Amino acid sequence: MTGGWGGVSVLQRFRESWLRPALFFGNNPISLVGGAITTASGVTLIGYWLVELFGRVTDNPYLGIIFFLILPAIFLLGLALIPVGVFIRRRKLRKAGQIPAEFPKVDLNDPIFRHGLDIVFVATIVNLLVVAVASYHGANYMDSPQFCGRSCHVMTPEYTAYQISAHSHVACVECHIGTGAQAYFSAKVNGTKQLIEVSFHPLAPLAPHLIPNYPTPIPSPVTSLRPARYTCESCHTPTRFDGDKLLVKSTFADDEQNSESQTVLILHLGGEDSFSHRSGIHGVHLGHIEYIATDPTRTAIPWVQRTNPDGTLTTYGATALKGAQPQGERRVMDCIDCHNRAAHTFVTAEEAIDRAMADGSISASLPWIHKEGLELLKGDYSSQADAGVKIPEQLEAFYRAQHPEVMDKNAVLVTAAGQQLVTLYDQNVFPFMKVTWGTHPNHIGHQDYPGCFRCHDGDHVAKDGGAITQDCSACHNLLAVEEAKPKVLSDLGIQLPNK
Repeated sequence: MTGGWGGVSVLQRFRESWLRPALFFGNNPISLVGGAITTASGVTLIGYWLVELFGRVTDNPYLGIIFFLILPAIFLLGLALIPVGVFIRRRKLRKAGQIPAEFPKVDLNDPIFRHGLDIVFVATIVNLLVVAVASYHGANYMDSPQFCGRSCHVMTPEYTAYQISAHSHVACVECHIGTGAQAYFSAKVNGTKQLIEVSFHPLAPLAPHLIPNYPTPIPSPVTSLRPARYTCESCHTPTRFDGDKLLVKSTFADDEQNSESQTVLILHLGGEDSFSHRSGIHGVHLGHIEYIATDPTRTAIPWVQRTNPDGTLTTYGATALKGAQPQGERRVMDCIDCHNRAAHTFVTAEEAIDRAMADGSISASLPWIHKEGLELLKGDYSSQADAGVKIPEQLEAFYRAQHPEVMDKNAVLVTAAGQQLVTLYDQNVFPFMKVTWGTHPNHIGHQDYPGCFRCHDGDHVAKDGGAITQDCSACHNLLAVEEAKPKVLSDLGIQLPNK
């Protein structure tokens, strides 16, 4: 038999063994409904993608959920219904003994039938393209910060802090998922678990009296976060020598004039220089410090072990341990042990208002604004919306009662200050998630939280009597401490902005 006749034979067998039964069994309500669902959702998806291509789509996270997750799932459901309907009809006909010995004729010479096959072929290609594009869009959307932060109200505090952080240009998945199939699969399994928890308590912002199925606030630190060598070090070079950094911090007093002062210091960031010599804050802690934390926030660190340059170990323990090793989480110190809120920083109320007054968004010319503003920030409000109404009202009421001349001459400044206080509150306090001032400690420094003093408290002593240093100059040199217009700034040629 020639190749041509062989081709005809194959085509004939395909037509008789597959095509005829498929057409016969496919003529059932379930398969037809599946085809209709697939067609409708596919056309809708393609239309949305075309609209998106021309930039006509609003930035709404729930649209993304509908068009990148739900509709593709409905599309696949429709496709799945077609073979399901075929299977069910075949089984029913077999039980009833009604499967014909010979299926209805399929005639490729019939132009109407051939056109039908063409439509099926084109539809199959389109379906494959839709599935491929939908899979790409769905995976890409689930990896976007908008999906992580805006589609789930539980993440509102973290997303708000992320947007105003120095890492706002870094996608969430860069740190929280990483590369590789295993990391992606683990993250999606964990995300599915969280989605189920949130789905059973969807009205948390509207009904705070209900007990949620998820933790409030979100626990910190994230224990499943990958080591810094896979996250921070993908952008930052830990061995780079940063040297020293000048830091100027402005604070304001609670007097009528909001007396301003500055603290000026030089931070010894250090690192590893070109001679492989390690110094400064980064250099000393770079990859050779282990510790045991006895609380979930890694604030209580009673045990520290250092690997010395010669390979020997020096162990420091809190005096209360009396040489015993405590039970707890043991870690090799890396970036996030100090930079624990690098992309999700929440500040204290004092720091928030000091920063706002230093940059002029709250005018320091308003009498008592620091004291009154701080009290308003720390007020008890049922929600952010409640704070958004009460903070401006109470600030204006204060000036009307105590300083009417301010409202006569500088009402605009009072209004601006009230709105900025609301902004500061909205960036740091989220009552429905039980996030308030100080909920998430920041381990950088030691002014507002223990931070450096978790280890550098003078109570961590080695067997030979040596203690972890408390020498301030090891990390920084203080050039001025809460001085009004410190001379060192003028000596350095630094001028403070006029507010």
